[in-house]
Amino acid sequence: MVQQLRVEQSTRRPSRISPTSGNSPKIARSGRHPFLQALEGSLRVFTSVHRSFFTNVMVQALRSADQGMTVLVAQFLKGGIDQGPDHMTHMGQNLDWVRCGYSGCIFENTNDAQAAVSELWSYVKSVVQADQYGLVMLDELSLAIDYGLIPEAEVLELLEQRPAQMDIILTGPKMPYSILSMADQVTEFRREFLP
Repeated sequence: MVQQLRVEQSTRRPSRISPTSGNSPKIARSGRHPFLQALEGSLRVFTSVHRSFFTNVMVQALRSADQGMTVLVAQFLKGGIDQGPDHMTHMGQNLDWVRCGYSGCIFENTNDAQAAVSELWSYVKSVVQADQYGLVMLDELSLAIDYGLIPEAEVLELLEQRPAQMDIILTGPKMPYSILSMADQVTEFRREFLP
């Protein structure tokens, strides 16, 4: 005998799909297919005890782009010549890589660093709110918060209001507890030295 599981209507998640009157499903207001509307994105955090480059996160971004997902990699504390939102690197069809418009790596809060990170943060907020990417990877966001370059409250607001189907990956040491507590997955690298 097969038992059926009954789910009360009040315990179900609200549907993002527009109600239909006929046999064919209608596409919701955002213009995406109803099946894509049902997929919920995740918030993942990769952290460590020191500042490092998370190779496996970059591999995940490249793999997602190769499979057709639009991906943005934003590096907040690594700059260089001709960097910033106006000089983004386009890697293939689906991967955009942007660094802050600072002449080197940022290790403290200076006026130049503040201006460069603020410009990149404004760009990231605009593309997240416009739902331009399926995966957004924000590298060293935790240190940008720790250095006082980005307000923690603004980050929390963006994460709470992001499009439901968008995946976001955050990296960096000293990740605030408020972000860790809302993450779907937290990965911590514990190696304290390089061999």
